[in-house]
Amino acid sequence: MTALAPLARADAACDAPVCLVSRDSLALSHLIDFEDIPNSMGIGTAIDALLARPGARFGERFAGQALLVEGDYDRVEGLARPPLTALPGAPGQSLGAMRLPGTVVLHGLGQRGFPRDAAAGEGMIAIEFEHDHGALAFDLRGGEQGHATVIFLRRDGSEIARLSIGPLAEESYGFLRNAAQPDIAGILILNSDPQGIAIDNLAFDDPRLTG
Repeated sequence: MTALAPLARADAACDAPVCLVSRDSLALSHLIDFEDIPNSMGIGTAIDALLARPGARFGERFAGQALLVEGDYDRVEGLARPPLTALPGAPGQSLGAMRLPGTVVLHGLGQRGFPRDAAAGEGMIAIEFEHDHGALAFDLRGGEQGHATVIFLRRDGSEIARLSIGPLAEESYGFLRNAAQPDIAGILILNSDPQGIAIDNLAFDDPRLTG
């Protein structure tokens, strides 16, 4: 089952494969936050296995992709293998959860590894959706004028588009697919921000609510 195309205001018109739009221009029915993950201030908690939540699974990269390193940052090489499948990283180098004032955020752990501060936010985040989508949104936390790349993938592992966003700040980002049939099965988030980045409040449609 695929999600229905989301409602979007005129200012969210998209003439590229995937467009960066205002989060508020998208009517999305399902929200994932990370408030239930055990965590603490500072470096927080390492998540070595896949993180499963209703509608999505979170890992480091996708099956078929090889992990590379560029300085302290994770990079990826190769094509995702069908069907698109999220994989965790090595222990202490996959994902982490951290408490910030008023919220808990999810970040990728870089090659320096947990519990080193320098690892927090420098790794990749792979998100595999249970259903294909035509739009999604998330809040970015910790941006310090660096850049991030969001790669959008189909269920067969092929790439739809990659968007570069930046200079980064703590903002909400929405993404709208320009296609008759929603086909975003997953995304991969990489960054080169001086302090690394985290995400919160991932939103997308839930087919049980939209049809």
